[in-house]
Amino acid sequence: MPLLVDFDTVALLAGLRRLLECESPSSDAEAVARSADEVTSLGIELLGDEPERIVIDGTTHLRWRFGARTEVLVLTHHDTVWPLGSLAVHPVEVNAGVLTGPGCFDMKAGVVMAMHAIAALPARDGVCLLVTGDEEVGSPSSRELIEAEASGARAALVTEASAPGGALKTERKGVSWYELRVNGRAAHAGLDPERGVNATVELAHQVLAASALGDAAAGTTVTPTLADSGTAGNTVPAAASVYIDVRARTTAEQLRVDAAIRALKPVLPGAELVVLGGPNRRPLEREASHGLFERATVLGAQLGLEPFEGVAVGGGSDGNLTAGMGVPTLDGLGAVGGGAHAADEHVIVAQLAPRTALLSALIADLLAEEVA
Repeated sequence: MPLLVDFDTVALLAGLRRLLECESPSSDAEAVARSADEVTSLGIELLGDEPERIVIDGTTHLRWRFGARTEVLVLTHHDTVWPLGSLAVHPVEVNAGVLTGPGCFDMKAGVVMAMHAIAALPARDGVCLLVTGDEEVGSPSSRELIEAEASGARAALVTEASAPGGALKTERKGVSWYELRVNGRAAHAGLDPERGVNATVELAHQVLAASALGDAAAGTTVTPTLADSGTAGNTVPAAASVYIDVRARTTAEQLRVDAAIRALKPVLPGAELVVLGGPNRRPLEREASHGLFERATVLGAQLGLEPFEGVAVGGGSDGNLTAGMGVPTLDGLGAVGGGAHAADEHVIVAQLAPRTALLSALIADLLAEEVA
């Protein structure tokens, strides 16, 4: 039977407001550290224990570990994409049952929900709550921490925000990031352009070649994004570069594109290519989430929740990391709302307590099975 707890929406909102009013852009280590202080304070109040404060490459992460080993890893993050000063333009407000504020949906609501869900458990042994501080920039310093904690765990539950309509995220595309650099040769564009090797022209060839690697039928996108070239308007460019964002539903597709990008060849005589980067997050494939989704569906029905779906989404999360290790992973267990990273970012207040109850029941059910 699911854990039947009447979670207090007022308390959930109060905790969320506290975290939201402490801005924490990923790029500002001091702001993330201040946010970690606020998360720590709230966590001590709800969980009764201080976390381990783990600072890696200047970024602050928090870990609450209950018991000798991790059976259920609850993953969340407290950094956001919003720069300092965003609160002045987008203050935290609640109107007509909708809470707005920078980072409310993605994903400070998930931090508060995770704390309340764990606090309500009749027993916590086997649970680890990991609150990282660099998810929005690809988890460069927390990746090894996440993977170490997930190693040997029976499940990873990710309190990223839900998909539209409250759907859980049962599939996420893998993410690869590349920088493709072109080395050419400079020359005067008017006097002797033929002596140069035009890096801009070579870059144009490579952008088209990379774009052609996408496969719409397979759900694979290859998107050239930020580009840069040249130094002066009358000089044949000696250098150029482009960033390439790749999303793939399967590991096989991710690896196919990786091999193809690394195999790109220059078109212009004398041009050179340098490829930096690679896969950042493996896909969260449906096989990794299916069992947990079925379990959550049953528990949700027992709790009297409206039926929810499991959907595939394009964005990556730390759930990709745990799923890539073979750990059963379910994502989207956080807030119901919308507008992530946008001016209309919002959380549906009435869904905070029911979804926290679902998370708590799912953790309890997993722990009970382990004991049995």
